[in-house]
Amino acid sequence: MRFPRSSGLLMPVFSLPAVSGIGDLGPCAHRFVDFLHDAEQTIWQMLPLGPPALGNSPYSSYSAFAGNPLLISLEKLTDMGLLPADYPVALDTEHPNKIDYDRVAAHKQAALQHAFATFCGGNFPAERAGLEEFQADNEHWLPDFVLYQSLATEYGEPDWSCWPAELVQGQPAAMAAARDRLAAAIDLACFEQYLFHRQWQELKTYAHERQIRLYGDMPIFVAYESVDVWRNQELFALDADGRPTVVAGVPPDYFSATGQMWGNPLYRWDRLQDSGFAWWLARLQQAFQSFDILRLDHFRGFESYWEIPAGAENAINGTWQPGPQTALFDAARDRFGPLSIVAEDLGLITDEVHQLRETLRFPGMRVLQFGFDSADDPFHRPEAWPEHCFAYTGTHDNETIAGWYQQRVNDGKDNALLSPLLRTDVPVHQSLVQAVMDSAADTVIIPIQDLIGLGNDCRTNTPGVSAGNWKFRCSGESQYTSLSAGLRQMTRDSRRSHRS
Repeated sequence: MRFPRSSGLLMPVFSLPAVSGIGDLGPCAHRFVDFLHDAEQTIWQMLPLGPPALGNSPYSSYSAFAGNPLLISLEKLTDMGLLPADYPVALDTEHPNKIDYDRVAAHKQAALQHAFATFCGGNFPAERAGLEEFQADNEHWLPDFVLYQSLATEYGEPDWSCWPAELVQGQPAAMAAARDRLAAAIDLACFEQYLFHRQWQELKTYAHERQIRLYGDMPIFVAYESVDVWRNQELFALDADGRPTVVAGVPPDYFSATGQMWGNPLYRWDRLQDSGFAWWLARLQQAFQSFDILRLDHFRGFESYWEIPAGAENAINGTWQPGPQTALFDAARDRFGPLSIVAEDLGLITDEVHQLRETLRFPGMRVLQFGFDSADDPFHRPEAWPEHCFAYTGTHDNETIAGWYQQRVNDGKDNALLSPLLRTDVPVHQSLVQAVMDSAADTVIIPIQDLIGLGNDCRTNTPGVSAGNWKFRCSGESQYTSLSAGLRQMTRDSRRSHRS
């Protein structure tokens, strides 16, 4: 699928400067849509929205279908009457540009429990009807998810393989007894998912009214500590006790000399294909209902994936195994029609991966930061970019563009190839954003930190580093709203504006 010449910003929802210590789906998200519209952008790219497992990574969720309750706006709950007008929705933080997940979770959980108690004891006919409709529409995943979440809390253990054997095996009597025992927690979890869904739909409608397309991100893998693996054990490479025999990762690359050992369980693609890819098609269907464009993270895993023995110290001694190739996407096209998918084809990419992407007609990604380490490899340099691609200064895994350039200077790297892109009348980060905007790429996405010009202390994620990630948030809306006029002019000059 080809996309029109356009541009947008990468802003994780959690990075918005909301009042409750973490970005959310409320007024701050709606105002960000207004900013995008005013700056004549047409795309908002965000990171995955699921409830994160250990480490707060949105790329490791304990459900492929659920939303993250921490992203529910408490301000909107006040507007609904579920929280009193004087409820302290704001949370003071020691560091205005960092998320304190422990404090945020305690604050949000108390507020959501309060809202649920109000809902149960009050007169909310429209909300009750909405909740019932939501439950009926999501019967294929919601009951298992809320039970998993409630059991994980009861046992203080998200690793379902550590639960009693009858629950690990999903024996009907044990499952029914758990649903009865945990009914109150299950009802609260359903309510939270309804609120997330409602607020998401309101944001999506608001964005579409302002001609903003929402660009989502789907991790190829799911967390082992997830309802998806627990309730679909036959679809994953597990032993008789439900433990992974092999796990996912990548070999040594740009980001890590020992590779990355993600630890996610690997799919049994043979069994998925035998089922007509039913689980994957349900996942894609929900994603296409939520987003206008979908980025498939680690696209190369559909051609071949790095299989690491469970228990290995690092990812060096894995082996490549064949993925499903075109079969999944053929089934998806048969079900959904044309697929608005972007292939994340970064890292160690082979000719076979490029061929798969081209066969499927998915645009790939080009990243400026990867283009200047070798004069002989122009693949990621703006002058070499094709039209049919999505181009970036950097991704959520990269340094910020300002930090990247400063590190090159500190390391004494040769910037001869880079110099033609640098103007003398504007800061380096603005020159490099301009170079990406002026490129031939159909679509350009700029991370919010690169638009602002923030340093590496504000990067979103450092691959291979387990702590300190996913915490960046803008300290205030003025950080980016003040740049609206300049971004608008840049967008017009690069012929990416769609205003008459």
